[in-house]
Amino acid sequence: MYKKILIATDGSTLSNKAVGNGLALATSLDAEVVIVKVVGRYLSSYFEGGFVLPTEDVDRMEKQWTDEAQKEVDAVKKMADRKGLKAKAVVASSNFVADAIVATAVKHKCHLIVMSSHGRRGLKGILLGSETQHVLTHSKIPVLVLR
Repeated sequence: MYKKILIATDGSTLSNKAVGNGLALATSLDAEVVIVKVVGRYLSSYFEGGFVLPTEDVDRMEKQWTDEAQKEVDAVKKMADRKGLKAKAVVASSNFVADAIVATAVKHKCHLIVMSSHGRRGLKGILLGSETQHVLTHSKIPVLVLR
């Protein structure tokens, strides 16, 4: 049924629960896993009073963010390896987290997306948005949401 499962992580405690559950599900189904973390791109500000960093500094910061994210997904891959799962660790760079998660799932031909939701409601939900909600409404691949 689900032969390849994408597990999205952001490194938070709640996300780590989803990672654990996703790996357990993959183990029970003998499925492959793709672990993904999305890192943002540096946003340059061109508004009056905004400060724009030199390109070299932006490149260095983005590399640092990517390297840190790679360490996180590699750690999850090691967990998957210990469970005997075939796993791939992926870092995606985008300011559109949900779109990057869906695109990664499509690119790797995943059959299920596993991710967590912080369950923000009201003003917090409106202001902070919900990447999980965006994935749910835009993915043609089934999504398992854990809280």
